[in-house]
Amino acid sequence: MSLVVSLYSHLRRYSPSDWLRAVDTLGAEIHPVDRDATRIWFAFYPLELHLALERAADPAATARDLRLMGRWRLADQINESHRFLYGHRYWPPVKLAIENIERQPEQLSELITIVAEAATRRARVDRDHLLGITAIGLMTLRQVGAELFAATAAKIVLAPEVRAATPHQVISRRAKDDWQGVFGFTRGMMKRWTVTFDENERDTTFPVINGQEIASAAREDHREYRSRDPRCIPGEGPIPVECRAGSCGTCWVGVLGGREKLSPVSERDEAERLKVFGYSDTGEPQPLIRLACQAKAMGAVSVVIPPWNGMVGGIKPKAK
Repeated sequence: MSLVVSLYSHLRRYSPSDWLRAVDTLGAEIHPVDRDATRIWFAFYPLELHLALERAADPAATARDLRLMGRWRLADQINESHRFLYGHRYWPPVKLAIENIERQPEQLSELITIVAEAATRRARVDRDHLLGITAIGLMTLRQVGAELFAATAAKIVLAPEVRAATPHQVISRRAKDDWQGVFGFTRGMMKRWTVTFDENERDTTFPVINGQEIASAAREDHREYRSRDPRCIPGEGPIPVECRAGSCGTCWVGVLGGREKLSPVSERDEAERLKVFGYSDTGEPQPLIRLACQAKAMGAVSVVIPPWNGMVGGIKPKAK
């Protein structure tokens, strides 16, 4: 426990920008299967939000002011938050390595690398498979605290058949488009693609017509999702949505695969709203974080739905 406490104190020295800089520094070394997923996770669980609630005299009132909905506390989902990463299947040895690391270098990227290398000896996989989940594990410790982190037994929240997939299979599945038939080239706007919204569960897909917004397509999925996510409105599908005009921010998603098949963001509409909500401010034409009511699909895509939404743009510094 003393090692975890010491590491937690060390991690508290780093600012939100330090963490993002470390992830960017290691980006090219993270296996492609988790390179984007790692960045998505850090967008889903920003340190700025944790700090704002931690420093608030009345966290509940601050949550209301930020219009937070859903599950935004990382402490409630220590084992589940990163299940959309391939590296999640190595979470137990990574967590154990974090709890037993002794060396604490000044550079955060170096610390992540050292822990990942220690975990490779237990997980018996290459380091590039573990860098992303290790960075996430350290940020989880930073946000939930040493006591809760150490007291939570590591679990892999995946079905056995999902765990058996290889990184190559996952990457290939994300890149594959639906076959449109022998004369598919003649179908034009009538082409249909598959949107996957949870790679780790069966039947978590819905079709989207070529050029249709993802949220509009999700509306045709009439299965019951409210028990899975209370933010879901009956009859609106698996993606929480309220306005369909980019004004509420409820329908934000992370794009695990196929973001190049989505329409570019409109600078005056979607891009500006993403900044206001505090979800993304990258300037990329097809960023990893999108509003499902604005992103139009021109091919099969795989997305992950964050467990919360809100208006956190005011607590995050503007990108330089």
